[in-house]
Order: sequence, then C-alpha cells, then structure tokens
Amino acid sequence: MTKLNLIRPLAFIDLETTGLNTQQDRIVDICVTKIYPDGKEESLSSFINPTILISVEATNIHGITNADVEGKPVFGEFSSQLFDFIDGCDLAGFGIIKFDFPVLESEFKRAGIVFSKDGRQIVDVQNIYHKLEPRDLSAAHLRYCGKVLENAHRAQSDVKATIDVLESQLEHHTNLPHDIFGLNEFCNPKDPTWIDEDGKFAWFKDEAIVNFGTHKSKTLQSICRDKPDYLQWIISKDFSPKVKQIAEDALRGKFPIRQA
Repeated sequence: MTKLNLIRPLAFIDLETTGLNTQQDRIVDICVTKIYPDGKEESLSSFINPTILISVEATNIHGITNADVEGKPVFGEFSSQLFDFIDGCDLAGFGIIKFDFPVLESEFKRAGIVFSKDGRQIVDVQNIYHKLEPRDLSAAHLRYCGKVLENAHRAQSDVKATIDVLESQLEHHTNLPHDIFGLNEFCNPKDPTWIDEDGKFAWFKDEAIVNFGTHKSKTLQSICRDKPDYLQWIISKDFSPKVKQIAEDALRGKFPIRQA
C-alpha cells in the first residue's frame, strides 16, 4: 500500500460465519492479510469447522455449506496460530468494528485466549465509505431526483422526498417490481427454508430446527425431548402466534411436515 504510512503491520481481516449473532455464531472461513511497513505482505486463511450448523441464510450469502467445513480445524485448533499471526498488528476490515472484531473476540474467548482492542488501532473501511459517501435520504434525493433536499429532517419534507425517491427508483431501475407485493418481497425477502415469517424455525434437510438463540441449529424434536422448558419459554414470550403454535404443537408431539 503505497498511499498509507505504516509504523507497524496492518492486518486486514475478513470472516464468513454461521450467522450474524456476534456472540453465538461461529467462523467458517477466515482470511488475514498482513501488510508490513516495508510493503511486504503475508496471508493466513482457512476454512473452520464451526461445530454448529451453518444457517441457511448464511449459506445463501457466502455459499459455504456444512459439507465444505466438515473435517476442517475447529477454531480452538487454529486460534494460537491466528493469535501469533496478528500479534503486534493494527487491524483493518470492511465492517470490522461492528462484526468481525466482536466475532473474533467471542471465538478467542471460547478458546481461552484474551484478545482485545487494547494497544491496537482499528481502521474500518466501511465506516470511511459511509462517512465520505452518505447513504441517507438526502443523498438518495440528490442521486435520484438530481437536487438537494431542502429542510431535511423535517417530517413533511422527508415524506415528500421519500415519495419522490421511490418514484425515481421505479423509473431508473426497470428490474424493480411496480406493485406493493413485489416491492415487499424485494425489501423483505423470505428465506424459502423458513417455517414461520420471522425465521425462528427453519427447515434443514426436511427436518424442523430452531433457528435462533441458545439452541440454534438443534432439531425441534430434540428440543422437545431434552429441553421442553425452552418451548414453554417461547410460548410465554412475545413471539408471533405462528411461532408459539409451532412450539405448542411440538409439546403435543405434532411436528411440522415439509411439503414437497
């Protein structure tokens, strides 16, 4: 990197994971490229066996399946090598502050290794992008309507601007649906493996699994057998009627059946 002044190595990190929960989800793919002040580069990368199922949503994004990571090292086996590789480095990544670093922190903690920001500088390229090229309503109005939004952050102006931006988006992007149902699907795509609208339960190889929380990736039948109190907890909390019904049915021995 000829345009960046480095006083010590800078490690660029990217992770692919089983999901988006930085505390509970696990790494399935990691790459770190370390750039030294003299311009030399070194890379370390590996598939990681997460020891839990990869969510269908995650596989749809990164394309990594449970079969791909079968037999690969678990993070605990890889952790010492990784820790030594980035020791003494500042860190960089795209979205690293909100995602990659917290995931790494959780993984190292499970491996019994203390890993922290102390003494490190962190450069988040996504934050730089968002600061230099805002993605707010004013920016959308300028791009799609060709003029500066007057009186931004006043309700009446923002509503009018939102209407104008949508109208212009429909004109500019011919692939956008022109009906409300289609736009809803575009904005809120439902994973075909979800059993309920919120994706709390999902299909995995035609078997219903829990798709969130402490028991994520466990089959509904095993939860009903080993942790029925967890289903009672779901029933007592603020979940959708569909989710509660699935939990109630499971406690009665009735499990979802995937239609062909």
